[in-house]
Amino acid sequence: MTFHRPVPGTNLTVSALGLGTVKLGRDQSVKYPQSFTIPDDNQVRHLLAQARESGINLIDTAPAYGNSEERLGILLDNRQDWVIATKTGEDFSEGKSHFDFSAQHTRTSIERSLKRLQTDYLDIVLIHSDGNDLDILERTDCVNTLRTCQEEGKIRAIGMSTKTIDGGIKAASLLDIVMITYNLEQQDQAVLDFAQENNKGVLVKKGLMSGHANSVKESMELLFGNNAKFSVSGIHSVIVGSINPDHLAQNIALAKELID
Repeated sequence: MTFHRPVPGTNLTVSALGLGTVKLGRDQSVKYPQSFTIPDDNQVRHLLAQARESGINLIDTAPAYGNSEERLGILLDNRQDWVIATKTGEDFSEGKSHFDFSAQHTRTSIERSLKRLQTDYLDIVLIHSDGNDLDILERTDCVNTLRTCQEEGKIRAIGMSTKTIDGGIKAASLLDIVMITYNLEQQDQAVLDFAQENNKGVLVKKGLMSGHANSVKESMELLFGNNAKFSVSGIHSVIVGSINPDHLAQNIALAKELID
């Protein structure tokens, strides 16, 4: 495998590691093992430049990530070089998450993300699940609204960040991309297998367990190494959220070593 992978069913090509941006805009109600300081604009510029120079082209954000979208809209250079993934369904204010999967909120969220990110299209929009994956997919207007926005050219690919196996399989059957948890403690293997069998895109969240993994090397070997448990071809990108340039460099080097 190469470091850049085409996402099946779309015209997108993404890097094997994507840059998560929670820490660019939010430091409340997060589950990282250590406290952190939100980086200033110069630090973010350097981090984005480092990621891009190392081959990362996928950047993952969300309305629920504080002011991450707004900051990226200002600080992200060369829009055409990036695959931007954002989300809909969850907002975060006054220290709490608020969920809304209605047609009106979904469209409002898309338009708001376009404005915040200072772009006229979003490469990927994922439904930001509250845990009730199947209910969202089957009983709300969120999917149909995303499809309409996709037809209008506002979105290139649609998907869901899932929290259940049944929901992940349903999302993979309905949408272009599914985001799953895959790490040393939890492997959404049934979803990965279904997505691979049906030629759907797969993104991984919490691959390093949000910083709780005892061994980054072991985690990376699970995600990128050729072993009996895991088919590396089934995953297209793993989102890592480091704001530490040294940690980011180490993650990139290790991933490339394992892929090569």
